Amino acid sequence: MAEKLHYFDYAATTPADPRVIAAMSECLGMEGAFGNPASSSHAAGMQARSLVEAARAQVAALIGAHADEIVWTSGATESNNLALKGYADNAADRRHLITSCLEHKAILDTVASLEKRGMTASFVRPDAHGDITPAAVQAAMRDDTGLVSLMLVNNEIGTLTDIAAIAPIVHAAGALLHVDAAQALGKTSIDVNALGIDLLSMSAHKVYGPKGIGALYVRREAAARIAAQMHGGGHERGLRSGTLATHQIVGMGTACALAAERMDADTQRIAQLAARLLDGALRLDGVTQNARAARRIAHTLSLTIGHAGFFPFMLAADVAVSSTSACNSASGAPSHVLSAIGLDADAASRTLRFSIGRYTTEADVDHAIARLAQVVAQCRPVQRREAPAAV
Repeated sequence: MAEKLHYFDYAATTPADPRVIAAMSECLGMEGAFGNPASSSHAAGMQARSLVEAARAQVAALIGAHADEIVWTSGATESNNLALKGYADNAADRRHLITSCLEHKAILDTVASLEKRGMTASFVRPDAHGDITPAAVQAAMRDDTGLVSLMLVNNEIGTLTDIAAIAPIVHAAGALLHVDAAQALGKTSIDVNALGIDLLSMSAHKVYGPKGIGALYVRREAAARIAAQMHGGGHERGLRSGTLATHQIVGMGTACALAAERMDADTQRIAQLAARLLDGALRLDGVTQNARAARRIAHTLSLTIGHAGFFPFMLAADVAVSSTSACNSASGAPSHVLSAIGLDADAASRTLRFSIGRYTTEADVDHAIARLAQVVAQCRPVQRREAPAAV
């Protein structure tokens, strides 16, 4: 009989909540709302459309937006592409972008593609704590800056960006503020108006919804500055064409409604579990936490194991934990996030990301600590090189 898997990779993806699965299943099959939401001439289409709009309102409510400011996409990666490329395609001038060295590859790779198309970009570096500071963003602003794109919560180290302090700097320059909220949705309070966000990317599978569905919040006043990237029918306010996947959309709406109900209780419980895990891990010889002094969410812990011969896969038999973000793992290169906060390639290779979620238990945490202790005991401490004596 296979050992129970103790799951600590919620930042990569989450299991769908049973209520999400139930809501989605009602949109499939002849007895459900299977119609095309764009078919307005019959009841099946109108029923599907009604569910799509109810889900749109649920997503909007979680972030303090108007329902008509939510544009359905296939996930946060597409949302990021729509925000950045959509801006670039409509930008006659102001063709300078600002982002950071800590962003997800969905941003960094998109920016790289835009640079090949004549855009210019500046990459803000974190401070000693791993924070992207308002002062650093201010220093990067130029007369031709048109868009600033920063994540709200970092996907590898869990740090929180002070978006509320950065937004006035961006708007004073006449630029738009895009925020990648894939790791923030359902984990920390988001009010797009209070935070001053113009564009916000979201993904359902990070918040106990299905994979393959996400959304881009587009402030009404910003919509004219974003060009569609998918054409063929003018759906979604003309910003994203394609037949809407009713079941996935309903799943995301349900997941967001559940997040609104459960976020405070979930966060409190997860914070307790994270403290238990961190306390147990830091008691082990050679274990350190990355970006510990930064403002952060409790859900994500980045730990470096200071022992030669340690490899993250040593826990893989029964503890699902990541050594980097899921989108970085295929490259085999050191994490750009860990490199940006000062870890060398060797230390980055000995770093684990524990991410805790709705279904994590104390038993999971205690097992992970015990397994980590077992593995650490098998490894030898990294020998620190002494600095050469002055002559």
